[in-house]
Amino acid sequence: MDIEMWLTLGILATAVILFLTERIRVDVVALGVVVALMLTNILTPKEALSGFSSTAVITIAALFIVGGAVMNTGLAGTIGRRVLSISGNNEKRLIVVLMSAVALLSGIMSDTGTVAVLLPAVIILAKNADIPPSKLLIPLSFGSLLGGATTLIGTPPNIIVSEVLTTNGEAPFTFFSFTPMGIILIIAGILFMLFVGRKLLPDRKTEIDAQRVQTPKELVQEYRLPEQLLRLRVRRGSNLIGKTLVESGLSHDFDVIVLKIMRPLQTRPEFRFAKKAPKSTEFAPITKERATPIVPENTTTFQLDDILIVKGDPDDVTHAAAMLNLGVMPAKPKDEKALISREVGVAEVVLPRRSRLIGKTLVDIRFGSRYKLSVLNISRPGVHTELELKETQLAFGDVLLVQGPWNEIVRLKEHRRDFVIMGQPEAMIEAPRKEKANYAFVILVGMLVLMITGWIPLVAAALLASVAMVLTKCLTMDEAYEFIDWRSIILIAGMIPMSIALEKVGVVDAAAQSIVSGLGDYGPVAVLGGLFLFTSLFTQFLSNTATTVVVAPIGYAAAQTLGVSPQAFLMAIAIAASMAFATPIASPTNTLVMGAGNYRFSDYAKVGLPLIFIALILVLIFLPMLFPF
Repeated sequence: MDIEMWLTLGILATAVILFLTERIRVDVVALGVVVALMLTNILTPKEALSGFSSTAVITIAALFIVGGAVMNTGLAGTIGRRVLSISGNNEKRLIVVLMSAVALLSGIMSDTGTVAVLLPAVIILAKNADIPPSKLLIPLSFGSLLGGATTLIGTPPNIIVSEVLTTNGEAPFTFFSFTPMGIILIIAGILFMLFVGRKLLPDRKTEIDAQRVQTPKELVQEYRLPEQLLRLRVRRGSNLIGKTLVESGLSHDFDVIVLKIMRPLQTRPEFRFAKKAPKSTEFAPITKERATPIVPENTTTFQLDDILIVKGDPDDVTHAAAMLNLGVMPAKPKDEKALISREVGVAEVVLPRRSRLIGKTLVDIRFGSRYKLSVLNISRPGVHTELELKETQLAFGDVLLVQGPWNEIVRLKEHRRDFVIMGQPEAMIEAPRKEKANYAFVILVGMLVLMITGWIPLVAAALLASVAMVLTKCLTMDEAYEFIDWRSIILIAGMIPMSIALEKVGVVDAAAQSIVSGLGDYGPVAVLGGLFLFTSLFTQFLSNTATTVVVAPIGYAAAQTLGVSPQAFLMAIAIAASMAFATPIASPTNTLVMGAGNYRFSDYAKVGLPLIFIALILVLIFLPMLFPF
């Protein structure tokens, strides 16, 4: 091995360690890989940045937008709930319908989005059927992962292995290339859950009932939040006029949290030369018809006559009013809607042992700016006194009561190392563009037709559908950017150069030679099994996309060394990357159901490991038939 091979392997090993420890965000690690490959001259800048122009990356980004529009219009939820409505209350029938429905949806949508949409409905089904959620939620997650393996667009690894074929001059996989093997795996997964898996799943109904998560309305009453609400009016000459929420210092300097702004449709005119404004322009109470409600953001600018619905200690609110020339008024009963509505709400967030917030204050981490949420209360087990929001150093087990937009509360689940979200905030989010569901359905069907027929390239079909979703206002362009999982995009774009480097310096050929020399004497099927096991092992701890990007070139090289067709090898790698069953961190869907199902780490291994070996046996039997060597 020469120095370039050692350097490349060193960069890869460092990236893997950082992925496993999660000390640095995965997208930052991926960008670090790009920089390291350039600085060591292993790759030219053009080669190192080629991942950002990859058709696979662009296709996946466009599919995120299409999936976001399907969810934004409520189409996904409508389809899912209608399918689940036929399930009844029988546990076995529930498992069959549930896994079939989620597999069907995840074949054309992201696995995570599908589970997030169906999760609230499944919890309600479990409650109505008097079945512990722990008996249904792992089948929900596993069904979505199996469904992702049924179509070309079901999951990013499928697109990545197809791109490897294209890059090497081979015919890419078609939309339904994965479907026969995927259907076999889904049927096997459902049968396994019916006869074996459901017996291995925990029955934690008693524990869940004993630790029932409170609804948002119950949290509002328990924390006595309505008693802490007041109104502030921005008077003429107030220091707030023209300032943003951040510049006002209300939260930082006065411990006053702005929940909502009621902005009059017409403000009073400025009378620069009159000593007193005419009586007709004197302030009048703002009614619903005369005011526009605004959910404040850091960049929101205050205007004359704004009514601020705030939460805080009365002394703090009074002090802020005196310093900033604001009028103080009592809150109205309807002001409780500033705490909970279709747009905003409250939730409890627990800090786990590995949280990076431990030992820091809310000010240190700039919680409001970073997460776009307000912390209304901090409670600590065994401590009955009220903790100061700004000065308290956070500790393991602390419960933060957060308030803000529902979508931002849900987004905290992306930071699973730092937070455990109590309850299901997804259930509170209503589709903001229900009236566009028909447009989304037509565009989705059109995209699938184009992909299935192959009339235009896959990337063109995905881009066309994403643009159509924006033009028909199924979502705005800003919303489209929000639905793209930029971590995944940067991760894939950053790891593609690593696969190029591994090929360039000879590591891919060396690895392929090792696999072939070790297993080749037993035939291509043995090599196929080795690649499956290798991929499925790493995908339990690393991103399935990062694993696929690195392993796929090795699989292709192994096929070339053996002199056999590469399709079966690459499909086995993609399928193995979707078999993320054995740990809660193997897939975002597993993490998503962990809290709601009250699962432990071992629960996933008990059910997931047997299913992985069943998938291995089926792959070894059927893939050589579907794609002969």
